[in-house]
Amino acid sequence: MTGSPSNQDFFDVRKIRRLVDLMNERDLTEIDLRQGEARIRIRRAGEPAMAGAARTPLAASPPAAPGPPPAKEALPAPTAAPPMEDYIVLVKSPMVGTFYAASDPDSPPYVSIGDPVGPETVVCIVEAMKVFNQIPAEVSGTIVAVLVENGEPVEYGRPLFKVDTRK
Repeated sequence: MTGSPSNQDFFDVRKIRRLVDLMNERDLTEIDLRQGEARIRIRRAGEPAMAGAARTPLAASPPAAPGPPPAKEALPAPTAAPPMEDYIVLVKSPMVGTFYAASDPDSPPYVSIGDPVGPETVVCIVEAMKVFNQIPAEVSGTIVAVLVENGEPVEYGRPLFKVDTRK
């Protein structure tokens, strides 16, 4: 049919980015479009943004359910040294897609446990809609854990790596 665009045109990454920009400009929380059998739905992740606060990042899926309730009362930590968690930073997925530890199946992973990283160090690729996005660490430190398996689907905000920022 010459009168209607194909589904491939409907899901064009540039058009989706324009929709995301429109959501940011108009402070919308959701866009839901349908064209024939094709449908695209974009929602903001997490809670609505507070007045004056940074806008909530966008995701193509609803936010995760809240975790278990906090423990009744924890004992205070010893004052000798801060807990290790104070130095651990999570590198999170900036989008929904598929996690890849290397650029191709025959290459070694971008990073492994014990590797030093800087803010510009590429730690993985997240493939979304046939676009392979290199993900930088955005912090300096040492990789202490890889939290995702190669080829595993990831959601927006899912922790991918733990980085110890003391080193």
